Amino acid sequence: MKPLDNLTVLDVTTALAGPFATLVLAGLGARVIKVENPLGGDTSRNNSPYLGANGPTLTRQDADDVSISAINRLRGKQSVTLNLKHPEARVVFGHLVAKADVLVENFSFGVLDRLGVGYTFANSVNPRIVFCSITGFGTSDDGGPGKAMDTIIQAMSGAMQTSGAAGDPPVRVGFPVADLGAPLFGVIGILAALHQAERTGIGQHVDISMLGVVTSLLADEPFDALQRCGIPVRTGPTLPRLAPFGVYRAADGYVAICAPTDVFVQRLCRAMNAPDLASDPRFQTRDQRVRHAVEIDRLVEEWTSARPIAQIAQALEAVDVPCAEVRDPATAIRDPRVTARGETVPLTHPRHGAVGDVYGMGLPIRFSASEAGYDRPPPALGEHNRIVYGGLLGYSDEQITGLKTRGVI
Repeated sequence: MKPLDNLTVLDVTTALAGPFATLVLAGLGARVIKVENPLGGDTSRNNSPYLGANGPTLTRQDADDVSISAINRLRGKQSVTLNLKHPEARVVFGHLVAKADVLVENFSFGVLDRLGVGYTFANSVNPRIVFCSITGFGTSDDGGPGKAMDTIIQAMSGAMQTSGAAGDPPVRVGFPVADLGAPLFGVIGILAALHQAERTGIGQHVDISMLGVVTSLLADEPFDALQRCGIPVRTGPTLPRLAPFGVYRAADGYVAICAPTDVFVQRLCRAMNAPDLASDPRFQTRDQRVRHAVEIDRLVEEWTSARPIAQIAQALEAVDVPCAEVRDPATAIRDPRVTARGETVPLTHPRHGAVGDVYGMGLPIRFSASEAGYDRPPPALGEHNRIVYGGLLGYSDEQITGLKTRGVI
């Protein structure tokens, strides 16, 4: 049994932010019906690299090569085709909405309204529908520079000016934090709205702004207040307000060390064979360490840079100071601790199975009394047209054939 296996979700999304929200819902058990343009489908279907019989390649080599992005994001979903610009599509779309509990979309602001299938239409067809929009800047006021992409949101949110050292060019976070963070809030909003609908019988519009999400997360840190107190926003590999805290050079790489409290500092100094440092007036309290962060970070790195990571880790683990090697992504996603829990999983080709040792997202939620995860490969474009239009909506074979012939599906 999966937690959401009684829900039907209409997925009117593309690229990453929307598909990631519906991927989470699918992993939790919802029936996710992905509505795709018959002329090409989700844009992620054409993202490089691709997975084929001989493993990953940068360009498509064979007709059945599948984008790794699509394998990641479309698992566990059913695909139907529907050309929302076709005059007949609105009726078909209305029939789908009537059968759904949730609709998720991430088109640019106002697109579905212009097509006549936005929230007002969906609510008129199904007053219980929970309709979630994930847009760049929210649906109450466009206010943005056209289409929102992850890098645009990172730039506008201020996030690019929080990493790196003072004077560095802006640093883009290496994974798409906006495209992945916003849909998580979308799922939270959807579940909350469903809970309310259970009590009231009335659905609602859940409105998620990517800019709002990332800016909200950034506001958790008091960057401007710290700057007024003399600590720069961009502090490179360390965090002065918790010093010693950050990434330090080792003899064979880099190591993360976190010693934000007096007790941790005392233990760290013992491991460094310099116990007197903990009683040095510059480092005795957190406030003093913040004032002398450059000095204590320099002393820590003098110690780490002369030793290999394994030796540093052994010394700090012995005194219970948080410490870890800075790993590359390929190593991290194959960590037995996360693979055993299904938090990262091998990706399989729909036809060729497990080829190429490629890993992707799992569902990092564990339940004591239910299951979660992705047990179906990504669907081909329109693979479930007859199952959904025939089985769910009751269309006859002749109706389905006619819709296809006329370019509706």
